[in-house]
Amino acid sequence: MELTRAQALELLKEYNKEPFHIRHGLTVGAVMEWFAKELGYGDNAKFWYLVGLLHDLDFEQWPEEHCIKSQALMRELGLDEALIHATASHGWGEACDVEPEHEMEKVLFACDELTGLIGAAALMRPSKSCSDMELKSLKKKFKDKKFAAGCSREIIQKGADLLGWDLDKLLDMTLRAMQATEADIEAQLA
Repeated sequence: MELTRAQALELLKEYNKEPFHIRHGLTVGAVMEWFAKELGYGDNAKFWYLVGLLHDLDFEQWPEEHCIKSQALMRELGLDEALIHATASHGWGEACDVEPEHEMEKVLFACDELTGLIGAAALMRPSKSCSDMELKSLKKKFKDKKFAAGCSREIIQKGADLLGWDLDKLLDMTLRAMQATEADIEAQLA
C-alpha cells in the first residue's frame, strides 16, 4: 500500500494524541525531506518524509515495544517493507536490532534525538524559535549534559559517525533543516 502524506499523518494521529508527538513526527518528517533534497535524493524526498513522520508511530501507546510494535502495525496495513525497516532502524541498539543501512536510515538515526535537542533549545529562546539560533549556541547546549538530558548525545554522535560526518556538520545541517521547515510545521499545527 502506497501512503499519501495525508494518509500518513492520519495514521500517526490514530496512534498518537499528544501534541508533542505529532509535532515531533512532523518535524522529523520535514527535516528528513530537507536532507533528501540536500543530499541528492530529491526523487525520494516523499519517502524520506514519510519515514520521518512515522518513525515513532508506536512510541506513545507502546513505549516498551517501541520500533517493534510499529513493524507489526505497518505490516498489518500492508505497508512497504522498506518503510518498515527504515522507521524501525532509528531504534537500533536501544529498542530493536534493525540496523540503519541506507544513508536515509543513518540520517534518521542521527537526527531523531537532535531535533528534540534543537526543539528544547528553541523553547528557551525569547523567540521560542530556532530561526534565530546560531550553531555556536546549539553546540553550547549540546555540551551541557544537564540540558535536555533525555536527548542522548551518544546516539547523536553515533549517528554522525554512521554517516561519516563530524558532529559540527550534523549539528549545522540539522539546525538549518529545522530553520527551513519551522514555519511550515507551525502552519500545519495551527
